[in-house]
Amino acid sequence: MSETIQGLKRSHYCGTLNKSHVGQEVTVMGWVYRRRDHGGVIFVDLRDREGLVQVVLNPDMGDEFFQKAETVRNEFVLAVVGKVRPRPEGSTNSNLKTGEIEIVAHELRILSTAKTTPFYITDDVDVDENIRLKYRYLDLRRPIMQKNLVLRHNTVKAIRDYFSDHGFLEIETPILTKSSPEGARDYLVPSRLKRGAFYALPQSPQLFKQLLMVAGYDRYFQVARCFRDEDLRADRQPEFTQLDAEMSFVEREDVLNIMEDMIAQVFKSALNMEIKTPFPRLSYQEAMDRFGVDKPDMRFGLELVDVSEEIKDSSFKVFAQIISQGGQVKGINAKGCGKFSRKDIDDLTKYVGIYGAKGLAYIIMTEDGIKSPIAKFFTEEQLNKIVSKMQGKSGDLLLFVADEPSVVAASLGHLRLELGKRLNLINEEELNFLWVVDFPLFEYDKEEKRWTAMHHPFTSPVEEDIPLMESDPGKVRARAYDMILNGVEIGGGSIRIHRRYVQEKMFEALGLSTDEAQEKFGYLMDAFEYGVPPHGGIAFGIDRLVMLMAKRNTIRDVIAFPKTQSAVDLMSQAPSEVSAKQLKELNIKVDNS
Repeated sequence: MSETIQGLKRSHYCGTLNKSHVGQEVTVMGWVYRRRDHGGVIFVDLRDREGLVQVVLNPDMGDEFFQKAETVRNEFVLAVVGKVRPRPEGSTNSNLKTGEIEIVAHELRILSTAKTTPFYITDDVDVDENIRLKYRYLDLRRPIMQKNLVLRHNTVKAIRDYFSDHGFLEIETPILTKSSPEGARDYLVPSRLKRGAFYALPQSPQLFKQLLMVAGYDRYFQVARCFRDEDLRADRQPEFTQLDAEMSFVEREDVLNIMEDMIAQVFKSALNMEIKTPFPRLSYQEAMDRFGVDKPDMRFGLELVDVSEEIKDSSFKVFAQIISQGGQVKGINAKGCGKFSRKDIDDLTKYVGIYGAKGLAYIIMTEDGIKSPIAKFFTEEQLNKIVSKMQGKSGDLLLFVADEPSVVAASLGHLRLELGKRLNLINEEELNFLWVVDFPLFEYDKEEKRWTAMHHPFTSPVEEDIPLMESDPGKVRARAYDMILNGVEIGGGSIRIHRRYVQEKMFEALGLSTDEAQEKFGYLMDAFEYGVPPHGGIAFGIDRLVMLMAKRNTIRDVIAFPKTQSAVDLMSQAPSEVSAKQLKELNIKVDNS
């Protein structure tokens, strides 16, 4: 029979007690983490969100008290009243904040009993993630999960404090809004009152925050919930949280400076870590040339090296033909990997094949010279030039991909990361921040045979590139920027278009007719007729940022109630079917064929 807390008031959290409380009577409440019976005396580790404290349940307190104590099991919820005393000599636990003291109980109430849990409530539990997600309320009791969510709270609090202190206003924007599927698919919400019409859940507050700049609010921020109906990965969820910010009368450097200052304060406040500013700036082109990706992890080397010029005249027809057709040959010097077996190299060849590479050529550097199946196609002078440019030494493995630039970048960029992990080159304690800037405004979609916006259609082109929007879209540079941490994009933004004629050029370049643009974005275009300040901003993925701060591998570990990779909530079983009555009210018929 469970009891109530009537007449009791908690005096302390379990994990906050220490030697300064010795001699005091305290009241603590929490869950039984572990129960141990030592020769008649029962010891209970009681847990709440602040930590553990050891409670002594002694038979000296009487038969009724001890009979109740003997029924206590793991995850029972208890209220305990007792006196704090030092632990006996030799029994202290230096791994616990409360390891020098214990509570000798004289009152015990069982507030709630518990069945045997489907997994142990410990940090080192080895259980399938689907089981953890099904019983998420139990998973969230684990100290590491509580630590993650406390870190998330402290991070968001530090963000709010920083922006409030720097003149930003937190303003909420609508959750039910107009569908404008220019990026991922929208989640649609049917309107009961307007038959056949739908709201969309926002993929971001982009247009509303720009309208707030039109309205004169100057500096805005929001911790915003966003929704995207897209395929999921470890760092994606159908609903997520982003820090959204916008500023008026600014240029790129103004935004970059205040955002990196904000990040430095957040890390100092939430983790007590000093972050050095300013962050390095790397152009998009340099990032692609050196690392093959636009979000490079610069905690280790293994940079890509272009050897196209050195071998364009070789007799190796595969390489020569690719170069003559506008392709390139790039390589990576896997330092000290000359001892890789043929199977190792075959495995790497299969790996780059995932990213479109048709093969992986190699040269092994030995004390006796070069060992390679392609060496016979090159003159000694050409081989020397290749080795020199790639700084090859005895014991190194030189790896090459020849293809069109996008395939070379993707395959070698991912190979670089894979080798960095396999060779343990990455310092997991290092925090490497940088900005990637000067992105292209457009990228070409081969399947749809049209230009698309690399970021979004409201990003401003570089001023002198505006004439190229019609004549040569591929050469137009964007006033866009991404913040990267350890090879992960944590935030991205841009200076926005604030002139109607430029926005119209943008829509035209994207293949939107005047009528289509007006139908989708007319309210923004109309606002451009009433005085728009130059403005720019950024959005940070809070889930992704906290994941990196907590050193976790998935954002699901820093979200209280996440979905699976198939967008299902295993605990509540959402999404689920709804009643015929609900569908009828919404004028919806479901076709299950």
